[in-house]
Amino acid sequence: MIDGDHAPNARRSANPDLAPTHRGSALPDYVNAWVSTQRWFGNKGQVPALRSIGHFSLDTAEPGISIRIDLVLDTASLGLTLYQLPTTERVRELPNADDALITVRKPGSAQARYIYDAAYDPAFAAALLTFMERQAVSASITPPPTDRSTASARGEDLRPGSAAPTSVPFSSTARFSSTAPFSSTAPLSKIAAFATPARFVSSRVLSGEQSNTSIIVQRVDAAGAPTTPIICKVFRIIHAGENPDVTVQAALARAGSSRIPLPFGAILGQWDDPAEPGNRAVGHLAFAQEFLPDAPDAWRTALVAAAAGTDFTGPAFRLGQATADVHQDLARTMPTLEATPEVIAEQMTKMRLRCDQALYEVPVLAQYRGAIEAVFVRAETASWPRLQRIHGDFHLGQVLDVKDRGWVLLDFEGEPLRTLRERTSPDIPLRDVAGMLRSFSYVSGAMSSAPDTATPAVFEWAMACRNAFLKGYVERSGVRLADQSALLDAFELDKALYEAVYETRNRPTWLPIPLVAIERLVGAAH
Repeated sequence: MIDGDHAPNARRSANPDLAPTHRGSALPDYVNAWVSTQRWFGNKGQVPALRSIGHFSLDTAEPGISIRIDLVLDTASLGLTLYQLPTTERVRELPNADDALITVRKPGSAQARYIYDAAYDPAFAAALLTFMERQAVSASITPPPTDRSTASARGEDLRPGSAAPTSVPFSSTARFSSTAPFSSTAPLSKIAAFATPARFVSSRVLSGEQSNTSIIVQRVDAAGAPTTPIICKVFRIIHAGENPDVTVQAALARAGSSRIPLPFGAILGQWDDPAEPGNRAVGHLAFAQEFLPDAPDAWRTALVAAAAGTDFTGPAFRLGQATADVHQDLARTMPTLEATPEVIAEQMTKMRLRCDQALYEVPVLAQYRGAIEAVFVRAETASWPRLQRIHGDFHLGQVLDVKDRGWVLLDFEGEPLRTLRERTSPDIPLRDVAGMLRSFSYVSGAMSSAPDTATPAVFEWAMACRNAFLKGYVERSGVRLADQSALLDAFELDKALYEAVYETRNRPTWLPIPLVAIERLVGAAH
């Protein structure tokens, strides 16, 4: 299936149409056991009962290797969580990859087959990038066997089936329908960093990620010189709908922004939607972009500066400017929304619902209920700008200091606790501003073993950075913060309430950091 126009010179996005499998095909027990140990598996402490609802294969030039990507539904979970499971099957062992080995079929025989988590297999990384680069390719889409017992006995659930394949065309274009990431007529292949043909050399997986797997790929040009390295993010938990990390950065690339890593390509899949039987779902499976290996992130840089008592107002000011640049580019290239009374009421309703959740999960906040509402009432009558696409989870850890480029923003997926619909809807730019203000406050809190007792010097350091950031943002954007101070207070309070929930769930010892902010913000409302 091909969506949209066939742009003959366009590249950089791929659109696999996963074959429908009706009830799905049950995966072997060893796969369930292996998935239960992975960081990206959501139902911790439980063993899943996975069924493949569709799959596709990737071509590889290496002999003795097959690559398959399954979308698998955990039928043992109360929710309808859909995972992406890429695997490689090899006739010989992959060196130094014991940790990625899922199982060995028919061990010790001439028919032995080694099944690996494909993310750790260089053949998979090379095939992914090749797939993204192709203008038009075809792949074999094979429904899994429907006979559960026979399929498990043969062990064929994780390799390309032996049945006659159905040839399904894939398209690699820069123009798609409204459900696809790249709607501009300008192909991303014209980005100079990726215009030169390159040969795959090596790949490695970043450690520590929770819901995605990122693969770092190094390539060389025809002369053997290293080209721009690439980071390919494979989304492990799959959602129907656009992934904002892909669509927002694609829009910024079209705008010519230097404030993001340059995007290389994406894979957009289609499958039978388990939540709505009979409907086809569309969502992103992978995203590749420029990798910036030697650039420190702003969080670490700020921590070092705070610990040494070094002035950081200059970098904070420039970060405010960079934030304004991104907001302006997004307002030019993506839809905006007028802040009508209905829109404001909807935004405030969401804010109050998040507040109720915070008061429920963090009982100590109950004493501030009335004061929090006073902040919200002030915001409701403030001057609201147009809503637009924003970063959505903006903090110091999402920014890199890149030599000769300055601040570069990363990870536009939005706050993980928000729904995909919330993360892809127009929002108020001040939400990003509030997020960065909170991040500078987190630096001061992180400098002390008791976050609510940070030294006056560190507190003053953080306040100076906050003020410098705001000055840079105002200078570049032209926003009159004096007219929107009540709105900014409400967004910072909303963010601090979110932090209180997050810290209660994940890092209780850090809970005093947002509590100090909440007390300050509600006190300022009186």
